[in-house]
Amino acid sequence: MFFKQKENILEIDWKGFYKTVFALVVPMALQNLINVGVTAADVIMLGKVGEKVLSGSSLAGQVQYIMVLFLFGLTSGATVLTAQYWGKGDTKTIEKILGMGIRAAVTVTAIFTIAALTIPEILMKIFTSDPLVIAEGVKYLHIVAFSYIMMGITQVYLYIMRSVERVVVATVVYLASLICNVIFNAVFIFGLFGCPAMGIRGAALATLISRVLELLLVFGYAKVVNRDIIFRFTYFFHLDGILVKDFLKYAIPVVMNEVMWGMGTAANTAVLGHMGSAAVAANSVAQVARQLATVVAFGLASATAIYLGKTIGEQKLEHAKAYAQKFLFLSVVMGVLGGILILAAAPAATAVLALTPAAKEYLRFMFFVMSYFVVAQAFNTTMVVGTFRSGGDTRFGLIMDMSTMWGCSILFGALAAFVFHASVPIVYVILMSDELIKIPITLWRYRSYKWLRNVTRDMA
Repeated sequence: MFFKQKENILEIDWKGFYKTVFALVVPMALQNLINVGVTAADVIMLGKVGEKVLSGSSLAGQVQYIMVLFLFGLTSGATVLTAQYWGKGDTKTIEKILGMGIRAAVTVTAIFTIAALTIPEILMKIFTSDPLVIAEGVKYLHIVAFSYIMMGITQVYLYIMRSVERVVVATVVYLASLICNVIFNAVFIFGLFGCPAMGIRGAALATLISRVLELLLVFGYAKVVNRDIIFRFTYFFHLDGILVKDFLKYAIPVVMNEVMWGMGTAANTAVLGHMGSAAVAANSVAQVARQLATVVAFGLASATAIYLGKTIGEQKLEHAKAYAQKFLFLSVVMGVLGGILILAAAPAATAVLALTPAAKEYLRFMFFVMSYFVVAQAFNTTMVVGTFRSGGDTRFGLIMDMSTMWGCSILFGALAAFVFHASVPIVYVILMSDELIKIPITLWRYRSYKWLRNVTRDMA
């Protein structure tokens, strides 16, 4: 009733709202789907090679996954500022943020590149003790590590373009990358057109080639097409002290939040990794299914951050409240649809992949767990990544994830696995319980409106 009255007073154009949100969500959902498609291509093709190879690539991919979370934290922290400055019309400040973001990305990805090239065995042993799986993962890391810096530059640039409502360019870049990856995956993994069958090395090489293509396309777009937000080397090397302070204030909690959340997900994988390759293989497929089922929900979360951030930057705080409620409703709808999709896909997944009977049995159960997990995740992600961060509330998510993941699901899941020696299904339910625990906490924070703040400065 409160929002109905507010809507009448504000005379909100809801038709225009949904049209704009649709224009933001669809390209970003496609981007998420394309990114998942790259992972799915590896899983499907390597799954036909063998369970050890699939497990090796999946666990080696956890290194890149943690790196991407650093990058996502940086870009999400930058989005807090860029979306609001975009609403304010200050493109010069956005260019400074772009320079800082790429500089930070190059630093982070260089560290991961060095680690993947020098200590790949140590990195793999974090996730599994199976020597055959470790050996396959090392082969993958030795090649794919060269793609990390390129990936960092591309991701930061495209995410900042998304925050200023230039969302289609990322869709085009990632679609071209997906097509490139799938083609070269098939050629190098199975040895088509006279090429030797390279197995897991072929998957890594295909990924490297697709990252080169992404970077070339981004350079072309930045040089030829985009003349509004320009990357300037001046802002890469020389930083604005006040803006750096703001960037760190909002980015660091997001980086820590994403890294701790990502390390939590990696910890889940590590727990399952020590329970056998069947559990690892089943979980790798279940995670791809989860990612596919949440592409629209995650696109909605990104659209929420952009739309609300711009609205707050325009000083339309009552509009932002009304819009936030609509995003909440849409997140639940997207989550339910994702859960239904996972249940419908379970029979096909178990029939197609060359998994052992034990792995197939685990996979059926994991798909059931994921069917309700994605509903909670869609709601929490839209609220934390979208609504809260749009107003500069970046610390709340960190505190909540630290307590619910590390203090509850991971702790008790590890105890169940290693102390009480519980079965894989029981351990899995416990490990996947954190999103359910978050729901009432997230709802309370949303209703407090403590997240609703304008964080821009008059940079002139």
